[in-house]
Amino acid sequence: MPASELVIDVLDSDAIVDAFYQHGWVWLPNFLSDELNTALAHEAQYEAQLAPAGVGRQGAHQLNQQIRRDATQWFDGRTAAQQQYLAQMTLLQQLFNRRCFLGLFDFECHFARYQNGDYYQKHVDAFSGRSNRVLTTVSYLNSVNAGGELALYDEHDKLIDKFLPTAGGLILFESERFPHEVLPAIDTRYSIAGWFRKNASINGVLDPAS
Repeated sequence: MPASELVIDVLDSDAIVDAFYQHGWVWLPNFLSDELNTALAHEAQYEAQLAPAGVGRQGAHQLNQQIRRDATQWFDGRTAAQQQYLAQMTLLQQLFNRRCFLGLFDFECHFARYQNGDYYQKHVDAFSGRSNRVLTTVSYLNSVNAGGELALYDEHDKLIDKFLPTAGGLILFESERFPHEVLPAIDTRYSIAGWFRKNASINGVLDPAS
């Protein structure tokens, strides 16, 4: 279903859950308030220490600009804006656990910046032997005129839709189910990429964030 036909009010929890059950993804165009979105966008643009992002986990982590060219900084929860955002994501986590029984344990996220020509090739947010990411979220912090769309594909690699960055909007989808990519940016694009995770702990030790 095209995104233009699936516009959900962030306050309508029944509609959010129904859309997720039917499609495995949901688009929330007004997820963030103008005030919180402005604070986060300012932090991402002027305060965050963004660095080139890599691919892979822990020992396999490496920079590869043939795959992705964005710059990121992980949330540490130190600013009021980050705390408010994390609190809002906790409400989403509680909703999906209560209504969908997903067993979401925690949430991790980072700022991301895509400048002109930056992209992230098609991938799924699951790692070999480490599929603890259950839901992927992307919050857009600024609106752009062109470029930087998130293209979402189904299990058969058929395009579902392209989501042009629009300030305050959020796309949420099942991490292992949907391949996706960030198309080459034209205007600079700021966002927050995040993941709700289940606890893939070993001997009671919490699996660390990637």
